[in-house]
Amino acid sequence: MRGEEMGLLHYGAKCALIMSAVLLSMPVLAADCGPDALGTSRTLLLKRGTGGAFGSLQHAALPGLAPGEVVLTFDDGPVPALTPQVLDALKAECAKATFFMTGSNLDTHGEIAKRVTEEGHSAGIHSYSHPQLGTLSAAAQLDDLSHTQAAYQRVFGVPAPSYRFPFLGETPVLMAALAKDGVTVFSIDLGITDWQPADTTAILADRLSKALDEKGGGIILMHDANPPTAAAIPTLLRVIKQKGYRLVHVAWEG
Repeated sequence: MRGEEMGLLHYGAKCALIMSAVLLSMPVLAADCGPDALGTSRTLLLKRGTGGAFGSLQHAALPGLAPGEVVLTFDDGPVPALTPQVLDALKAECAKATFFMTGSNLDTHGEIAKRVTEEGHSAGIHSYSHPQLGTLSAAAQLDDLSHTQAAYQRVFGVPAPSYRFPFLGETPVLMAALAKDGVTVFSIDLGITDWQPADTTAILADRLSKALDEKGGGIILMHDANPPTAAAIPTLLRVIKQKGYRLVHVAWEG
């Protein structure tokens, strides 16, 4: 994903999904982190294979997420140097996130992808090579999804539980295919437009602060493949902490 405003296609009906199973949550202990660390307040468990689409920019809010709670998500990785830098910053704060990975990067940087889940984070998919899916034929869209799912399966040995559209450009063809496969679609509640290479840490922190003030929490979009973002993560986590937000980790059971 490189821009919240680009490629938005409104998917007609609201997802009837509130998951066939009840969303469960459990506290997460912040081992090895000091009292000033952000930490992860709890884990929100979703049932694999139940599908759904969440994120108030395009869909209903994530069920079970309360006001004042945030979910960290990162798009476009994994990539050398930058994704490990993000992981190091998250580890220092005992913070858990969800990474939406492209199939091409999964095929090229599988060991980094494995580190993501080995350190307790969640992983989903984000197309194979980040195309504007709405410009492709139905067959090409489905082919991209198939290749991406196969790349995820090669690395992790299980099907991908979640998907985020590149550019948030949802298409009816893929929404139907993902629903059929029971894959959860993740949109966003807020972002910091962090794909611009000239951004500074101060600029990104200010954007995050203002977005939190406006939205009051929710699913946050960032990009682990963007150098300014990777460098800014320690500061951005402090912004979340200082403003009194609680971090929730979304994970899949089953």
